[in-house]
Amino acid sequence: QVQLVESGGGLVQPGGSLRLSCAASGIIFNVYAMGWYRQAPGKQREQRELVATITSAGSTNYADSVKGRFFISRDNAKNTVYLQMNSLNPEDTAVYYCNARRYFAGYLSDYWGQGTQVTVAS
Repeated sequence: QVQLVESGGGLVQPGGSLRLSCAASGIIFNVYAMGWYRQAPGKQREQRELVATITSAGSTNYADSVKGRFFISRDNAKNTVYLQMNSLNPEDTAVYYCNARRYFAGYLSDYWGQGTQVTVAS
């Protein structure tokens, strides 16, 4: 059974930092691309926004809105992906979801965590 368990969310003041973690089990972690997505208040699941991704080789990609502020990393020995979030602003308020994705032999494996709430407010 595949599980992605996020942690590290919470309430932070504007300008503050948080570090999200996502621990994966039930998959061969080091062959999966990992990502963080977020769903802002009032938005539907289909409007979930990509925040950052990291491939199995370690290549990263970021949404323009978080470039230079957020940093994604992975520790294959711990089956964990991280999202370091700096200079947070109220527009970053959302539920943040961890994603594991792999294309292999024409088949897509796509898994999601349950989400962790990040609220940026004074």
